[in-house]
Amino acid sequence: MAKKTVASLQTSSKRLSKAIKMIKSPKTGAYTFVESIMTPEEVDSFLAKK
Repeated sequence: MAKKTVASLQTSSKRLSKAIKMIKSPKTGAYTFVESIMTPEEVDSFLAKK
């Protein structure tokens, strides 16, 4: 399924990447996932944010 999603993102005029980040909740200690679709240049800054 992931390959199909990434392949469909590249068919438009712009090249896009899907970034998934795991964040730990300070209250419960459980992990949640945050997904975002962006240009490849923005991925590093998205993953560096806390």
